[in-house]
Parts: sequence; structure tokens; C-alpha cells
Amino acid sequence: MPTVHLFSPIPPRLRQRGLRRVLWAMCLGWLACWIPTLARADQSAVDPAPLSGLVSQWLQGQTQVQLPQQVQTHAGQAQPGAAPRVEVALGELDPRLKLAPCQKVATYMPQGMKLWGRTRVGLRCEQGAVRWNVFWPVTVKVWGTAVVLNNAVTPGQEIGPQDLKLAEVDLAESSSPAVMNLSEAIGRSAQRRLEAGESLRQSDLRARRWFSAGDPVRLHVKGPGFMAASEGTALAHGDEGRCARVRTSQGRVVCAQPTGEGLAELTL
Repeated sequence: MPTVHLFSPIPPRLRQRGLRRVLWAMCLGWLACWIPTLARADQSAVDPAPLSGLVSQWLQGQTQVQLPQQVQTHAGQAQPGAAPRVEVALGELDPRLKLAPCQKVATYMPQGMKLWGRTRVGLRCEQGAVRWNVFWPVTVKVWGTAVVLNNAVTPGQEIGPQDLKLAEVDLAESSSPAVMNLSEAIGRSAQRRLEAGESLRQSDLRARRWFSAGDPVRLHVKGPGFMAASEGTALAHGDEGRCARVRTSQGRVVCAQPTGEGLAELTL
């Protein structure tokens, strides 16, 4: 009697199709389980409002420590009177950022940044399921009395007393230090065109030329515990802030810093 098969063998091609269908069904089921979870994670993203309060609190303490040093660095000796007035404005984080919940957020100043002008404050999650790090934009304005142009000045034009006045300016508006005293600018030449009402910066002024090549130079020599005076002849122009070669009366050639009219200083 012939054998009767209740189930016919499944061809290999049909078996492969069936396997692919099963795998697709498993993938769709996995996504269906995870989509609600992802939605909940997005809904539980950190609200930036408490973070802005954290940044404000941190800035309040830092401005009392760092800003006096910044004013000294960028403005030098200020005019007598009231201390500079500070304004700090917080920007906004990119609204597309979705930060995961965090139990401990640390605030810090990124390397190379300062509390001066347009800057950034760093925020990083130090205790949370996801460690993130973002930068909050901040603008620091420091209002103080400094030199302002009365009139427009062209490049190379010598600046006179009639061109200048003192007024309140944002000292942090530029990375170049503000000119704080009228005497620093009178008699100097402009590097570029300057408009009336513009705050005068150190970078706007050409360096003073205290002597020219071939001029006699009085040389002050300083060392540990002593100072001596000598004379020499300039072998190069003596521009402020640049080393100038000077031949001493003994025939030695030295590099000295021009410090005044026909005067240079050499530190041993």
C-alpha cells in the first residue's frame, strides 16, 4: 500500500520567503515597542529655564572675581570716578537641542574664553544616564569712561585735542583695550578711518616713533639691584613696543625698548 503524506515538503524558495516575513514582523514589533519610549524620552528632556538660572547664578559670582582683572587688562588705569557698570545678557540655547535629564550639572568657562564681550559659558552633565555638554551664549558689557572721537579721522591723520572727548562706552565691545586718557591719543596717528562718536581703541592708533635711525639715544640699562645710564646711536627706528637696535658708545650693538623721546631701555 502506498505511503500517504499529510504535509507536502515546503520548497526552499517558499521557506526563505516565510523566514523573511517572520523577520519583518519581529522588526515591526520591536519598533512598535520602542516608539512610545522614545516619545516619552523626548517629552522628559531638560527644561532650559532652570539651566538659565544656574548660568545666571554662576555668572554673578564670577563677575565679582574675574571682571576686575579683565578691566585692568583691557582698560588699564581708568579715570577717577565710579567703578565700571556691568551688564550681563543671556542668549538662548538652540531650541532643537533635547537634553536628557541630569541630576548634576556643572557650569564652567570654556578654555580660551573670557567674561568679556560676546562669550560662552559651558554646561555639562556630570551625573545622568546621558552625559551631555553644551555652550550657553552670553554677552558681557562693561560701561566705563573712555576716549571717544569728536570728529571723523582719516588714516594717517594726527589726532588733536579737538578730535577727542571723554564719554561712557562699552569697554568690552572690542578685544582691543580702550584708550582711557586723552594724553594717550593726542599727537598720535590713526591706523584706519574713525567715525565721530566711535570709541577709540589701542589698535586704532599707530605706534609712537620715539627716535629715528641715526639719532642719538640715551640708554638706561637696568639689572638686578642696579641702573646705569649710557649713550648710543640708533641703528633702526625706535617705534613704541618694538625692539630697536642701538650701538653703544663702547661699540656694542644691543636691542633696547624705546620708552620716550630719544630714550631707550635695556634690561639685563
